[in-house]
Amino acid sequence: MLLSRSLKILILGCALIASGCDRQSESPAQPQAEREADAPKGKIDRSHAGKDLPDMEIRDAAGRSLKLRSLLGKPLLINLWATWCAPCIAELPMLDHVAVERAENMKVLAVSQDMSRTEKVGPFLAQNGAPHLGPWLDPETDLTFALGAQTLPTTVLYDAAGKEIWRYIGGRDWTSTASAELLDEAARPAAQ
Repeated sequence: MLLSRSLKILILGCALIASGCDRQSESPAQPQAEREADAPKGKIDRSHAGKDLPDMEIRDAAGRSLKLRSLLGKPLLINLWATWCAPCIAELPMLDHVAVERAENMKVLAVSQDMSRTEKVGPFLAQNGAPHLGPWLDPETDLTFALGAQTLPTTVLYDAAGKEIWRYIGGRDWTSTASAELLDEAARPAAQ
């Protein structure tokens, strides 16, 4: 079933509002979220394990496109985020660190869910400690819907064959030892 862009935006907007990620301006809408952004929160979800990486294409503000399936061959970490989401912003530098540290054996893909001012995503990443993350966009929320994500940030790990291993819903310290162990799961052979 195809959903109109307006309906998708309405559904995603309602889900994001309900999930509590409501930073819409320069001043924090939830001051406690700013202070607590570094605290480990969220949950691991393995209920989608084994599902295929969506056969989709994303773009950047300059119009370059990237087919997700073209990234098969090494593990892929996809992070759905937005410039107005405090936990998303807090974890960007950590994801950038992972992208640099694991560049040889893992691709980290941060995909912005911003629906307007998409040309600001690249500069926003650079200004917020994530210069190595590409300014990829999902302004019509197609990837969000394909993944069934309802909360930002949502981070999904795929193995080299494009099979989902787990997803993490909420903000996380991606540089912690526990996170490194989770990311290392992508290098393990799949259970028979």
